[in-house]
Amino acid sequence: MRQNLLLPNIQRWTDEQGPVVRLEHITQKFGEKLVLDDLSLDIPVGKTTVIIGESGSGKSVLIKTMNGLLKPTAGKCMLFGKNTGECRVPELNALRMRTGTILQDYALIDSSTVYENIAFPVVENIKISEREMRKRVEEALEPLGLTDAIDKYPYELSGGMKKRVSFARATIHQPELVFFDEPTTGLDPLMIVFVDNMIKDLRKRYDMTSVIISHDIQSIFRLADRVAYLHGGKIIFQGSLEDIQKTQIPEVRRFFDSSNKANKTINHVEGKPYVQVRDLYKSFSGKPVLKGVTLDIPRRKITVIIGGSGSGKSVLLKNILGLYVPDSGTVNVNGLELTQCTEREREDMRTRIGMLFQGAALFDSMTVEENVAFPLAERLHARPANEIRERVAEMLERLKIANIAKAYPSGISAGQRKRVGLARAIITRPELMIYDEPTTGQDPIMIRYVDDMILEAHDAFELTTIVISHDMVSTFRIADQIAMVYEGVIAAKGTPEELMASTHPQVQKMIRAQIR
Repeated sequence: MRQNLLLPNIQRWTDEQGPVVRLEHITQKFGEKLVLDDLSLDIPVGKTTVIIGESGSGKSVLIKTMNGLLKPTAGKCMLFGKNTGECRVPELNALRMRTGTILQDYALIDSSTVYENIAFPVVENIKISEREMRKRVEEALEPLGLTDAIDKYPYELSGGMKKRVSFARATIHQPELVFFDEPTTGLDPLMIVFVDNMIKDLRKRYDMTSVIISHDIQSIFRLADRVAYLHGGKIIFQGSLEDIQKTQIPEVRRFFDSSNKANKTINHVEGKPYVQVRDLYKSFSGKPVLKGVTLDIPRRKITVIIGGSGSGKSVLLKNILGLYVPDSGTVNVNGLELTQCTEREREDMRTRIGMLFQGAALFDSMTVEENVAFPLAERLHARPANEIRERVAEMLERLKIANIAKAYPSGISAGQRKRVGLARAIITRPELMIYDEPTTGQDPIMIRYVDDMILEAHDAFELTTIVISHDMVSTFRIADQIAMVYEGVIAAKGTPEELMASTHPQVQKMIRAQIR
């Protein structure tokens, strides 16, 4: 039987004692905003429970209520048999010492080494010798393949290594219950599989109960013993994977059906490409990132550039935008050879390109119509005010957001913010539209919404479109052409059907990681 390092005299919770967490008629309000509404849920001992639901449904608030960080407005949260709403601070702290929490952004201390980060929750709570602590950290790092990184700082680590360090820190004291809050958000499909396998290994090694918040359908199938679906502040389904696949609850069906791949009809690519990249090389501090990339971006088609983290996608994009100067090779954008033109010419070229980032990046102090008008008002040769108003009104109408023209970003939904960001990008009437990871961190329903928005804008405004993406399901849904970047080269390129048929092992790994 494993022993909690922080509470060595506490007997581990068993299934004979009931659920490790029991939520009874929980209500959670913030001012007038109701987030959790008469919610009940049990977390069984020794199992992995995955909580799913649309973005903004209250999943993170639910986890904070479970581990006692938030006291419920009404109802009871029983954690290891104790009502957290009635616990004093010392008793609540003791309960939380029996748990671990892993956040999506790692939350490492940049000024501390890997050893100091992992040791922190232990040395802050009990007396332990340096020698014993070091031994325990080394034992935690060994199965994660990180023993050589023990004295490094977070800035010296890759994203995947930081994720492993955060896992080691959350489990160093051998907790009975671990909460994972969106552990795979922003990761490419292969890294998601890696993290999922890490979670499974930790659960087995430490004999722990897991609660996971996730948007990723494949992660749910890989990890879950039980699934709970949160909607409208209530758990509208809880049961096994087999049960959730059979359920006819409309909200649950919509969530799972939105994750299905559906290839679009591909028209043949014709005419001179809008972007031509030839034999492109780019290094940083002697480290090669792009190694002879050749790629055409056809006019008025959607090209999706996929690849794992660190594969070179962003560097390729910045060369296309003229933000980087290649070591060798050429980039031609609509007839302009970027390596042979002035910065003024490159700036003028960028005025014909629209961009939408994953966060929409709206100005909170401006209304929707002011956000959309901003690029026109800021141009050196600004249009007359009445012309700007007319163009903004037309754009809002075409993108179906005219009804929120006077609203501020804080008062609109995530989907509406995406559309406002798109309207602002297209108001300048670009020829080329670039989307940088537009679906990162979104649930399947929101991903399908964004995909539909991209397709709608592409057709309505006759754009050439480039999408940088991690999401294979989304890619197969919208792409005319897919280009996979792997270790600085184009490993595969073609239509969705041609990518599916590719024999390149990395292509098949990416596809299998997300498409069942």
